[in-house]
Amino acid sequence: MIKHNNIIEFLKGVEVEWKALSTVAQYVRGLTYNKKNESDNSIGYKVLRANNITLSNSTLNFNDVKIINLDTKVKDTQKLYKNDILISAASGSREHVGKVAFITNDIDYYFGGFMGVIRSSNKIYPRYLFHILTSKIFQNYLNEMLNSSTINNLSSKIMEGFQIPIPPLHIQTEIVRILDTFTALTAELTAELTAELTARKTQYNYYRDKLLTFKEEKVEWKALKEVGQLIRGNGLQKKDFTETGVPAIHYGQIYTYYGTFATETKSFVSSELAKKLKKAKYGDILLAGTSENIKDVMTPLGWLGGEIVFSGDMYAFRPNNAVNTKYLTYLLQTTHFQKFKKKYANGTKVIRIQSEKFLTFKIPIPPLKEQARIVKILDKFDALTNSITESLPREIALRQKQYEYYRNLLLDFPKVEE
Repeated sequence: MIKHNNIIEFLKGVEVEWKALSTVAQYVRGLTYNKKNESDNSIGYKVLRANNITLSNSTLNFNDVKIINLDTKVKDTQKLYKNDILISAASGSREHVGKVAFITNDIDYYFGGFMGVIRSSNKIYPRYLFHILTSKIFQNYLNEMLNSSTINNLSSKIMEGFQIPIPPLHIQTEIVRILDTFTALTAELTAELTAELTARKTQYNYYRDKLLTFKEEKVEWKALKEVGQLIRGNGLQKKDFTETGVPAIHYGQIYTYYGTFATETKSFVSSELAKKLKKAKYGDILLAGTSENIKDVMTPLGWLGGEIVFSGDMYAFRPNNAVNTKYLTYLLQTTHFQKFKKKYANGTKVIRIQSEKFLTFKIPIPPLKEQARIVKILDKFDALTNSITESLPREIALRQKQYEYYRNLLLDFPKVEE
């Protein structure tokens, strides 16, 4: 690990010049097009926009790439080449203005009119300039220059006037080596934790399905309508939420708790409104009645808290004394239930399963003692999977802060006032 004192020693006596970006790099704006230029057959020029830069880690992604017709006027300078720095030049959201991504190789993509590219001259190392543009030096400059509350636009004048500390090239190279090491470590950690999480989830799903698989003749099987009551919510909208009052949950919030057992809520409605709304109680299972995908429709949330009102696109399933709430919630997460949902799901953009069909789903009913044993095992697996899920963003954020600390330390050159 790089020591703080080593960096201080490394930077001691380094001479830098502060130069305007226009003296060490070229700033090029992207191509403009309108709706009629967009291709309807996926043939044409591929164009990257602001959404193709991931803000959290300054990397390129290829989600939702625009394709424009080949007869659209484009320039060679508006294509992306190795060592280009792609920058979001205009947006209604201030945080997205100035986000950058480094282009490691020539690619067959162009960049749109709300984007720009910075091309370094031989006076500055491209990766060094990239790290400068992700640092507080650039962000502080943008905060001074951009004060519009609507569209923030990085004009040529703004970009070309940005002052950059320019140490000797060999110092730039060493700074890049150090910072790229942190970037690589963060990427490696992310890949390791993601792989671990995927493996744990696969393992968990396997054992959950195995524990909840019974031979027909070994246990009693009953349809959901035989082991409980399905209650549909009513009326609640997000605009009804208040700071305090009766606990409430809207169907859109259920995905926040998916696969868990909630004991409290951060949303409330007034006592007066609550009198008109359906209520779930301790031990009920809350279900999302609609979703944009089959996986999430009739998503279970085991509600082990107190009384709560719920919205019209939700259901509360109230089990009788033949079935353990947690046991049933785990059953409604199995591969078997996912296949059942695919069979009876209706709709394209908005997907639903008729309550009558849902209630025909048959579940195994072992003795309550066996149900409790299964729940105890699955709770342990669930806790382990959740701990890894929670550690992933925490560890990545820690590495990111470490990178930012050393980046700011390495780029903290004194600016001599004229």
